[in-house]
Amino acid sequence: MTAHTPKAANHGALDALASRYVDVNAMEWEPTPYPGVEWKVLLKDEETGLLTALFKWAPGSELPLHEHVEIEQTFVLEGSIEDEEGVATAGNFVWRPAGSRHVARSRNGALLLGTFLRPNKFFGREAAE
Repeated sequence: MTAHTPKAANHGALDALASRYVDVNAMEWEPTPYPGVEWKVLLKDEETGLLTALFKWAPGSELPLHEHVEIEQTFVLEGSIEDEEGVATAGNFVWRPAGSRHVARSRNGALLLGTFLRPNKFFGREAAE
């Protein structure tokens, strides 16, 4: 199995079909390549590109222009995120089709749960990875 939780200390010895319980509060926030955006990777599969992560956006933070290679799903737990098409606020959900492009921002900060089937493609000199 290639899916794993990168920072989980107790998953190494589990059976292949055992449930993976993740103590999210025990995980540290880690910086992303984008200033003001941190994350906790909950599930990652290097082979397929699947990623589920908790994201913390500082007020005024922004993700530069990027493309969603496959469907992207975001549930806003706190605060809000926005782009040129609209705003997603706490308790609401937004998903974007494969091939969609945008710049995402958070004016007042946000806590998000995001799921990606494949990694985003970033454009311009700010592109990381």
